[in-house]
Amino acid sequence: MTNYYNRELSWLSFNYRILGEAKDKTIPLMERVKFLSITASNLDEFFMVRVASLKDQVHAKYTKKDIAGMTAKEQLAALSVGTHNLVEAQYNTLNRSFLPALDKQGLQILTQHEDLDPVQSEYVDRYFVQNVYPVLTPMAVDSSRPFPLIRNKSLNIAALLSDKKNKKHIDFATVQVPSGLPRFVEIPTKKESDTCVILLEQIIEKNIQSLFLNYKVLDACPYRVMRNADLSIDEDEAADLLIEIEKQLKKRQWGEVIRLEVGASMDKRLLKILKRELNVQNDDIFKINGPLDLTFLMKIYGLDGFSHLKEPAYVPQPPKTMDLDRNLFDQIREHDILLHHPYETFDPVVNFVKMAALDPDVLAIKQTLYRVSSNSPIIASLAAAAENGKQVTVLVELKARFDEENNIVWAKKLEQAGCHVIYGLVGLKIHSKITLVVRQEEDGIRRYVHLGTGNYNDSTAKLYTDMGMFTCKRPYGEDATSVFNMLSGYSEPLVWNRLALAPTWLRNKFLSLIQRESENALAGKEARIVGKMNSLCDRGIIDALYEASNAGVKIDLIVRGICCLKTGLPGLSENITVRSIVGTFLEHSRIFYFANDGVPEIYMGSADWMPRNLDKRVEILFPVEDEFLKKEIQHFLRVQLEDNLKAHLLQPDSEVEGDNDPVHIYGGIYRKIDRRGKASVGAQMTFCKEALEAARSSDH
Repeated sequence: MTNYYNRELSWLSFNYRILGEAKDKTIPLMERVKFLSITASNLDEFFMVRVASLKDQVHAKYTKKDIAGMTAKEQLAALSVGTHNLVEAQYNTLNRSFLPALDKQGLQILTQHEDLDPVQSEYVDRYFVQNVYPVLTPMAVDSSRPFPLIRNKSLNIAALLSDKKNKKHIDFATVQVPSGLPRFVEIPTKKESDTCVILLEQIIEKNIQSLFLNYKVLDACPYRVMRNADLSIDEDEAADLLIEIEKQLKKRQWGEVIRLEVGASMDKRLLKILKRELNVQNDDIFKINGPLDLTFLMKIYGLDGFSHLKEPAYVPQPPKTMDLDRNLFDQIREHDILLHHPYETFDPVVNFVKMAALDPDVLAIKQTLYRVSSNSPIIASLAAAAENGKQVTVLVELKARFDEENNIVWAKKLEQAGCHVIYGLVGLKIHSKITLVVRQEEDGIRRYVHLGTGNYNDSTAKLYTDMGMFTCKRPYGEDATSVFNMLSGYSEPLVWNRLALAPTWLRNKFLSLIQRESENALAGKEARIVGKMNSLCDRGIIDALYEASNAGVKIDLIVRGICCLKTGLPGLSENITVRSIVGTFLEHSRIFYFANDGVPEIYMGSADWMPRNLDKRVEILFPVEDEFLKKEIQHFLRVQLEDNLKAHLLQPDSEVEGDNDPVHIYGGIYRKIDRRGKASVGAQMTFCKEALEAARSSDH
């Protein structure tokens, strides 16, 4: 065993933690349904990107081992076992827990058309003829009609056919389940207060004989493919990055099949044909005991009439450090402002850009955009600002995975409005979150800056926990100008006042901060590190943390997802704890606290402790200097560390002995905290409550 966990199996361990929330009967039923849907969408992306990348390495005969000492081939073997176990656990949860429990609550999900009663059967047949049949395109495969392209993530039905004239002759056909139609259909019930739905593929399967009138359908069964969706772009050779990415997006549909899901009852002959035509190995075939593609459960969650099975919807509150009715620029001049989303509303960030677009004194707006919403008010304001004659520079990251198409659309619209649009940098992703507003005021030019840990996305800001800060202090403004000059041209500052940027300076910044805590601990001074992030898998950072732990630094890490660091290793990590919080909101903020011998320093930013963030992306780390804001962030970290409802603690390796699951062995085992005899603390619930109380007190 090595001193590090494998990155991919650590991620799988995280998806198990989400599945754990789906199994937790203390959580309202519909919320649990949502968690199960999330595990399915997560797994899809994991296969399309991470598993696909490992397969590429195997094809290229790349044999270098990762930090856990595993080759790509060994990782794929372990992941095959781990993902098959996870899928089995997903469907056990669905079939044994959710479907019976929902049925009791008056919501029946029919996963087999054989379960329809006569009235429902007639309704379904009529629905098929009127709404489904006209859309379908059955595709036979024979000597004149080659096997068709099966689109990535599409749901299909494979059919085994016997010619009515020549019964010995067996044919294969496939039909795609239309993605433009609802995945499930509400059908009549005996009890008016109940709701019953049937899945679209079951409606098609029930009526599939009508698609092949001259044949007898021997077997029909759903299947779904997952393809390699990792874009390979030679940016040095690409004359136009935007055009090159548009071309590569089309190729996603043609990528290598890396996963085939089939109904567990599929005829062996059908499976043999699919396996051959799609060139799939046995390890990549998943026989599913239930409906394929559980992401449809998110739509089930959205059904009306089941609010009693959900958590009450939380409405983001006004920020406690500002007054929404006062001019935002005036307030930023008075003091730095901290925003904590989604507990506090994202509106001030949207309004910051909107006000700047309309304000006659604003000369320029500069912003980085990584992922934005489909109907972004920020984009509309930037376009309006350009039309109002302001200088608008927007850096749109075209390589934001699975948001490429969305970002291309926005980039073109911004250009049409007169904005200066930069499409990222060669070889680097722009992941930093920064907005600069340059304003002419009575005493001269003043620069207003917003820095954040999350995307400028008004939709996800209601679902992700992030922090942001407004400031107009000169050192931050000068650094912000330097950032945009560096991104738009070739100007690299000799020194930075406050900001630290990847890929050139950030790694050394973090290492020096960790080293300082080690030196303080060895000198008997106050030393402590608290780090909150999404992922930790950088070997250099992990080794520095091991060294600090060995020097006596108490280190508490709050890592939502991947963590390659091991806790409890004698002489290495005995002073390190790692916890993962999985709750209603997606933990997304990156915050770093260093005790610094009693003069604490706090930093926030866009970067995780991962090689890609430190070496291959443009990231920004910024200090929080306002003492009131520092106390707020320290309170936030303290409550997160006290969480005993949603926090999972990473266990030492000794806890895994005798466990055969590769996810536990190579990815780490996490357990919820034993809270017997202790008051329950849920960090997310606490912050919701505090934001509501602050809003009520300000009303009075």
